[in-house]
Amino acid sequence: MTPAPDTYDKATSLMHKRAISAFDAQAHEEDQRQSAHRYVSIAAAVAAVGGLLFGYDTGIIASALIFVTQTFSLSTIGQEWVAASLNIGAIFGAVLSGPVSDRWGRRPAIMAAAAVFIVASIGCGLAPDVAVLIVARLGLGVAIGATTQIVPVYVAELAPASRRGGLVSLFQLVFSLGLLLAFFVGYELSGRAESWRAMFMLGALPALLLAFGMLFLPESPRWLLHNEQEHHAVSVLYRLRGHKDVVRDELNEALVVRAEEHNQSDWKSLTQKWVRPALIAALGIAAFSQLSGPNVIVYYAPIILSQAGLGHSAALLTSVSVGVTSTLTTAIGIALIDRVGRRRMMLVMLPLAALSLFVLGAIFISSAPLTGMRLTLMIISLLGYIFFNFGSLSVAVWLVASEVFPLIIRSKAMGLASAIVWFCDTIVSLITLSLVETLGTTGTFWLFGLVNVAAFLFIWKYVPETAGTTLEYIEGSLRHGNFYKIHKK
Repeated sequence: MTPAPDTYDKATSLMHKRAISAFDAQAHEEDQRQSAHRYVSIAAAVAAVGGLLFGYDTGIIASALIFVTQTFSLSTIGQEWVAASLNIGAIFGAVLSGPVSDRWGRRPAIMAAAAVFIVASIGCGLAPDVAVLIVARLGLGVAIGATTQIVPVYVAELAPASRRGGLVSLFQLVFSLGLLLAFFVGYELSGRAESWRAMFMLGALPALLLAFGMLFLPESPRWLLHNEQEHHAVSVLYRLRGHKDVVRDELNEALVVRAEEHNQSDWKSLTQKWVRPALIAALGIAAFSQLSGPNVIVYYAPIILSQAGLGHSAALLTSVSVGVTSTLTTAIGIALIDRVGRRRMMLVMLPLAALSLFVLGAIFISSAPLTGMRLTLMIISLLGYIFFNFGSLSVAVWLVASEVFPLIIRSKAMGLASAIVWFCDTIVSLITLSLVETLGTTGTFWLFGLVNVAAFLFIWKYVPETAGTTLEYIEGSLRHGNFYKIHKK
């Protein structure tokens, strides 16, 4: 129920007075911006370990599944359930973690997700039968889904506006590193049938690191302020910004936005008309980040290329190149996203991603073996697609969703965006090989090329430029109907 206006105004005024009083009590002249800069970087790096968990367990199943199949004599359906159970759990974890994050705080929610991850990883490794393994994989999915919802929001609320893009996008970079780590571990432990148990249990190590590291990090100052812990919020802001003028400006802006919050943080709040532009932008990018095909290339490139006539070893080598390229281009995207801008990067790079897929599809029109110039052009087109798609949509997906939602619904809305990512990933994973059988290799690549074109048109129409703007400015633009004009600031 919404409080009466006079009651709410009095409560808001009291909170404002407490916040100003807390600022006055802690204000000091000493400039500690350099140490604050390091502190924010360390906090973002520790939280980004959640991306390592995401990448590792997404990738390790590719190496482990063949040995799991041998151990439990799995049918095709059994293999599909073992592989898909993580995605199913992630959808639920993304949605259900929002209320937990709102109620108890971002930091405790991340630690709880890490604890679930540890238990589920050990459960996978010790599973006596396939039913227990599937349940444990569901648990892993819940933890990963929660991590993809909470970590970007947490880092976005800690980071200054000028660095928010790069710091939040560390999550995607560490995800790519997690994939590479999974491929390496899978290769090193592939010598015996029961090696899959160790593969799964090793996932508990980064979860332990995440849980331990979060013990030394602060709660989100915006969550603290929203929950009327003004003194603690000001103290954390000083550690994160290091100068009283910066703290005062950010605190005042947050208080102005807080004064406009007349709704409770419930799911119904997501249906409000003024929130709709943020929902369209974030959920659209979430869907296109998967429907545009990056995971198709990462997971199915060896199979597609082998079926198209490329030797198995050469296909695997190309897949490794894809993994390395995705990591490097994500790092480049992180370095540029605050300078160039989220919207501009996507609008420049997505047409080139589409062009790469159109060229790639044209190469496979001929059924002749891939040799010489065709082979070279195929590799260039494939890696070009990875460079331009991963360097734009994949870098921006978690970032934009963590920025555009108002504080009062940010956690729940981010959970919904994360669930859309996982849902679309599941759909694409299930239909890709069928598409290859129906449309052929050429038709499949051209179809995903068209989806990249559609993503470009969507971003051009519905996604504003949020680089360099504070979260409070974005929220104010939403409330006053200026969301689509943010990039013209």
